[in-house]
Amino acid sequence: MTDRLDPLLRFHPFTRLNTLLQGIEPGHQRPLLFSVGEPQATPPEMIKGPLVQNLAEWGRYPLAVGNADFRRAATDWLNRRFHLPASMLDPDRHLMPIAGTRQGLFFVALAALQEPVSAAERPVVLMPNPFYHVYAGAAAMAGGEPVFLPATAATGFLPDPDTIDRRTLERTALAYVCSPANPQGVVASQAYLARWLKLARQYGFTVAFDECYSELYRDAVPSGALEVAAEAGGSLDNLVVFHSLSKRSSGAGLRSGFIAGEERMLKRIAQLVNYGGVAIPYPILAASTALWRDEAHVAINRALYNENFARARRILGNRMGATPGGGFFLWLDVGNGETAAKRLWGEAGVKVLPGGYMARADANGQNPGERYIRVALVYDAAATQEGLERMARVLTSNVAAASEEAGS
Repeated sequence: MTDRLDPLLRFHPFTRLNTLLQGIEPGHQRPLLFSVGEPQATPPEMIKGPLVQNLAEWGRYPLAVGNADFRRAATDWLNRRFHLPASMLDPDRHLMPIAGTRQGLFFVALAALQEPVSAAERPVVLMPNPFYHVYAGAAAMAGGEPVFLPATAATGFLPDPDTIDRRTLERTALAYVCSPANPQGVVASQAYLARWLKLARQYGFTVAFDECYSELYRDAVPSGALEVAAEAGGSLDNLVVFHSLSKRSSGAGLRSGFIAGEERMLKRIAQLVNYGGVAIPYPILAASTALWRDEAHVAINRALYNENFARARRILGNRMGATPGGGFFLWLDVGNGETAAKRLWGEAGVKVLPGGYMARADANGQNPGERYIRVALVYDAAATQEGLERMARVLTSNVAAASEEAGS
């Protein structure tokens, strides 16, 4: 009998990173963890009031669907942000809170794969390669077959939906589409998102649009899947979108996000939360409601990340390549991600994630992330500056050493 859990444990990127760096002492008295996408900024002060004012609500079991105030605030935000018709989203039917979008992205696979595409074959779950590790974990635990679509420089760091063969599409139950992309930071166009929605409706699968980084962008404001749906007439069939306060509001510890989209899928996910998930406590819903109604703190947050990217351009120069259009990650080509990660930790005390740990080898045995490292620019200006300067020294010496070796 196949053990679906064992490979998940072995392939978890941070489990692998801990193993890789085991026994290596950080090469600086102040280690900096650029490996995890955990914002280090203090959450906005406005959450204090709702948390204190709703102390009594800690004594109640929360509902999976949250409360009307939260659903209304999140729906209003979607309407403003993505220019949606006021009648398109019903907050009581098309939106629900989720305790961090990681949980929602996991549960959507369980919900989408309830109805097998074929009795003889496992349903397919499409995902980019490299990818956020929850996609593969969710596919495996839901009993699906993950199909990894190249998201490399050759494809513009986004999977090309037009290259998927018809037989695979006929078996597909779910596709994960992430924009701005994690880890590369590429922002998908509205036309690109529309291609995915058209395919989903043609072949009858669900697209999970992961838009968790949508509010962290450099210049162009990222489009969203709901905009595409609105342009196509407003139907929510075959789509769900995910948003979070973790990155937008530096509120990772709140474990607060939401899902919006097709009512049938939301009902299934709500029942999964009722059985084995975690509903968001009412005081946290109250704090979250306040955050979704405010944009001032988001602009401040975005400006801080953009300043960090400007620092990266100055310090890393050609090593950095093009600036990602969104998110807060650098995706750096360093020749060998594992080698660079060990050197950066051992010589500079900077922890980064080897890109190969976010990808799977293709049919030719080539891992599209092997040459890269993912660097999370989540610290304040001073710490980011220091960390990037430490990285630049190590990476420069690494290039020099490689050149000497090639010439010898």
